[in-house]
Amino acid sequence: MTSTRYEHLSHRLVQKFHVDPAGIHPAATISDLELDSLAVVELTMTLQDDWGISLDDAATPPGTTLSQLLTIADGAPPLNP
Repeated sequence: MTSTRYEHLSHRLVQKFHVDPAGIHPAATISDLELDSLAVVELTMTLQDDWGISLDDAATPPGTTLSQLLTIADGAPPLNP
């Protein structure tokens, strides 16, 4: 897991999605963080823009952990190859 990306993700979750920082940890799932499907779409779009990668919100079901999300992001293709 890339610590810089993890820190960025944590910051985005707190600032943009108002997630309680105490609930953010690598094993926390999207549903643990109480992100609904619209928030997941917005999160993936935000991360796409921030990181210049192509993410599919369908690849991040509610049981996806933050660690898994970062693994998906690490393997994602660039937005503009």
